[in-house]
Amino acid sequence: MTKKSPYAIIKNRRVTEKSRMLENLQNSGKNPSVSRCKTPKFVFDVDPQANKQEIAQAIEEIYAEKKIRVLKVNTVTVKSKLRRVRGFLGMTASGKKAVVSLHPGQTIDEQV
Repeated sequence: MTKKSPYAIIKNRRVTEKSRMLENLQNSGKNPSVSRCKTPKFVFDVDPQANKQEIAQAIEEIYAEKKIRVLKVNTVTVKSKLRRVRGFLGMTASGKKAVVSLHPGQTIDEQV
């Protein structure tokens, strides 16, 4: 069995309003139900065949210089949807995304 490159498993970091909100959950203390989230969460687009252990190892290898340790990985398979653009029918892309929880106090500080 060949070992995949961590960059083949992790495609890119997903930057949306919802993913930015998940990253900043630990900093918000206004809402009591949200303030119990002590671990930072980051969202990545991943290879559809990758499992949770491979994703965790790939994140730790990519961010080894920051000594990042993954606490938990949740995966979601995103199905394609029908969309109509300028009268033509098309499909959105399908794929897999991973929500990665890090240990408390750790963060990935990148300009996104």
